[in-house]
Amino acid sequence: ECLLVLDFHEVRHLQSAARMPEVTTDHLDEKQVQLLSEMCILIDENDRKIGADTKKNCHLNSNIDKGLLHRAFSVFIFNSEEKLLLQQRSDAKITFPGCFTNTCCSHPLHTDSELEEKDALGVRRAAQRRLGAELGIPMEQVTPDEMTYLTRIHYKAQSDGVWGEHEIDYILFVQKDVDLNPDPNEIKSHCYVSKEELKEMLGKAKRKELEITPWFSLIAETFLFTWWDNLQNLKQFMDHHKIHRM
Repeated sequence: ECLLVLDFHEVRHLQSAARMPEVTTDHLDEKQVQLLSEMCILIDENDRKIGADTKKNCHLNSNIDKGLLHRAFSVFIFNSEEKLLLQQRSDAKITFPGCFTNTCCSHPLHTDSELEEKDALGVRRAAQRRLGAELGIPMEQVTPDEMTYLTRIHYKAQSDGVWGEHEIDYILFVQKDVDLNPDPNEIKSHCYVSKEELKEMLGKAKRKELEITPWFSLIAETFLFTWWDNLQNLKQFMDHHKIHRM
């Protein structure tokens, strides 16, 4: 006979493991699964860095429910006609597949260059990297210096029963005509929209005729159109102290 001796902590671990089935990624897109090992920046509710964890762990609802929070950004690119570039997330995306959203949304990584907090330089470097990876925008076409860092929003949203978002999101505005070569693994479609066209899309989303990401919906329903009306005078809206709780 084999006598198995477990201490109290091991028993608790086994009990919790029994309650919490292992999250499998076998059915998910291989390229997107590889990105789950990237290290995101963990923060507290005041956006102070407290550590690092994988993209996978940061986006599991089971961890989000315990308060796990990470740093993110949302880029809004407007062309010379003041139309906003939207993307539709690919069906391969693990969170919010097929949803329409702003130009680019992602995370700075826990690396020296993207941890740089002065003037949000690390976040802006991360945005430049992801604009290239997702939309194929050449690095030299949108530099960190050309991004206007407006403010931060803090939001939480479930994508499905397993995956979700809990982020403090840096809002970055750019007005420039850019060359696009989107990665189909990231982006299903893209388009430039006027204010009126976006309002039509928001109406369709309310009628469940299309889907919009929760962070883009929150920003569109609060600040976006005021900022959009003032693209040539954004300085008045720059607030790097307040974090808007959505």
